[in-house]
Amino acid sequence: LQSNGCHIGLDFAEDNVEPQEETIIKTAGNNYLVPPNLPDFHGCSPGWSSAFYGAECFDSEVHSYMKNLGKQKSSESQNIDAKKVELEQLLMMETKNYRKTIQFYQKLLQKERRSKSPETRSMLTKLRGQLQEMKSKVQFLELVKKYMQAKQWGVESCVLPTVIHNRRTDTMDVAPTDESSLLIYYNTEKHKCNNQNGIRVLQAGTPLGLMAYLYSRNAFLEGYVQQFLYTFRYFCTQEEFLQFLIDRISSTLSSASLDPSTSLTKICNRSFYILQAWIEDCYSVDFATNADLLCTLKEFISSKVAPLNGYGERLLSLLEDASARKNDSAQLCSSMDKCEEGEEDRRTLHSMYKKLSEDVSRKNFNWKLSKGMGPIAQYQRERLYTISSVLPKPCYSSFTEEFPVSFAKADELGPYILTEYSAQQLCCQLTLLQQELFHKCHPVHFLNSRALGVKDKCVPVQKAVSAEEVSFKVCNLFLSKCIQDQYLLQLLRNADSTSTWVAAEIVTCHTSKLQVSLLSKFLLIAKSCYEQRNFATAMQILAGLENLIVRQLPAWKILPAKVAEIMEELKAVEVFLKSDSLCLMEGERYKTLPTIPSAHVLAMHVQQLETGGFTMTNGAHKWTKLRNIAKVVSQVHAFQENPYTFTPDFKLQSYLRQRITHFKDADISALAADNCANFHQIPAEKHSRKIQDTLRRMKATFQ
Repeated sequence: LQSNGCHIGLDFAEDNVEPQEETIIKTAGNNYLVPPNLPDFHGCSPGWSSAFYGAECFDSEVHSYMKNLGKQKSSESQNIDAKKVELEQLLMMETKNYRKTIQFYQKLLQKERRSKSPETRSMLTKLRGQLQEMKSKVQFLELVKKYMQAKQWGVESCVLPTVIHNRRTDTMDVAPTDESSLLIYYNTEKHKCNNQNGIRVLQAGTPLGLMAYLYSRNAFLEGYVQQFLYTFRYFCTQEEFLQFLIDRISSTLSSASLDPSTSLTKICNRSFYILQAWIEDCYSVDFATNADLLCTLKEFISSKVAPLNGYGERLLSLLEDASARKNDSAQLCSSMDKCEEGEEDRRTLHSMYKKLSEDVSRKNFNWKLSKGMGPIAQYQRERLYTISSVLPKPCYSSFTEEFPVSFAKADELGPYILTEYSAQQLCCQLTLLQQELFHKCHPVHFLNSRALGVKDKCVPVQKAVSAEEVSFKVCNLFLSKCIQDQYLLQLLRNADSTSTWVAAEIVTCHTSKLQVSLLSKFLLIAKSCYEQRNFATAMQILAGLENLIVRQLPAWKILPAKVAEIMEELKAVEVFLKSDSLCLMEGERYKTLPTIPSAHVLAMHVQQLETGGFTMTNGAHKWTKLRNIAKVVSQVHAFQENPYTFTPDFKLQSYLRQRITHFKDADISALAADNCANFHQIPAEKHSRKIQDTLRRMKATFQ
């Protein structure tokens, strides 16, 4: 069972272990109105695949499988409750078998490493194939579940204008206004289709119309909801969107019945569904950065929703969990302690699969590492240098609070420790450091980057400008009252610091031999990084090597030819990354191999898509433009689903952090001027001979 080109996140087991919760919640003698078909509490967010694939996320096989669910005989009619029960049972069974198989695979893998038995190795190969089949089956069932959830609670397009004008009314029997004044469609077929089978694609809409389209029957199926959550800040503020949802909930909550077929119930449940999806997916960029918005939401849930509907307590619990993850993202154990036992098991399965996925991927992704320079002589290691006159005072709080004692004098050891580690070891630790930063970013961080001062490399971001001093008056594409998280600037400053560190380590080498060794080391690290699909660190190292001072070093002339060729490979990789905004999403590798994109390159691609007007002549916002932007930034969440599982070397990581911080604001030209190895040297005898020849010619002119 395999979906057509669709990749569902590897957290597929997160909703499949615990049995379905009761539909009527009784607390303190109160009966809460919770319709039996209320969306599941966990996993309301459609996910990045919905934004990326859109309507293609669900292929014909999913539709066919959905039709046959809940039917004992072909003549029986469809029953949504029977479909849910059967699907949940299948998911529980397949997930349980999958977990057991992964555990058995891990034990067998440890046995093979100890014994090196050919029989065990053969069994591992067969087991990997079975695991891939089981993974595909569970992913497919999870896709069917998402499809089932996506079809719920939608209304017909003719009701959308009524959704907009419905404010605290007890009935939906209001004459609908003209839909064309709110939304503009285009037909994918050459002829017009007046029946329900016609395919209409949303082209543009007013802010109210685009928010109302969230309630359309096909909004989730088309990927519209996830795309909206990524891009709504271009045409409305977070406060306006929250108020829109609050108005819809307030006008339907008290009148919603247990009958899921009524329009009031559909609008009420869809509002809760959208609100929860917003919290799950965008809490860090919308609520965590806007205390007033969060306070408004909590107050509404506590005072209006919780007394009437048990879903209010769920939303408050969700907000608390999201806040805990945001405040303590580095220590996941604190949030896991609050989870149920079933969810702990599901996260354990998630973690086990990550290690399995990388193990399988490595065996299918062969690459050779060029031989680096040998270890430097002992007397060179003992030569210590201090260049403090041109360096700013180090500040290590931005990377880590405390360093191990063994690396307390990293500034004195200089670049010599780098030569003691292999390029692959350094690549792994630099990748883990980069991954720590990348996993904190969100697709929304890459939007509207011009307003943050992000420009092409020819006009780099000034490091001296703090986030608070950034002006939004120029090129601000978001609404003026829309609060924007500026984490992208931190990513770019870290990238600039890494590039500066690379250049500084090279120009501070006191011998040409050590310079050649470090040049080779950094080139091999960059090659290993891009082959491991860590394009962020690879491009950072390339930027450091392309520094004007570094490129003029004499060491390049004595660099081994094979190592020097890596520089051209890196430039080719850079051209490849800049060629297409979705180049890293091509093929199947991104589904199994971890990937870290270059933050600056991705921001430039988004800026290219943002070029031009966002509105049509009638004032409607171009949804086709916003949809393309959402598709590009959705790959951030796609890449975050496959983390690297290298074994961390905390001592080496601390050393690297300290060195990067030490050199982050260094003046490379000043550092290079203090080192004679950075200049082309003329031999003394040749220089003396030139002087003698000049004097001889001068003497001959006077004779």
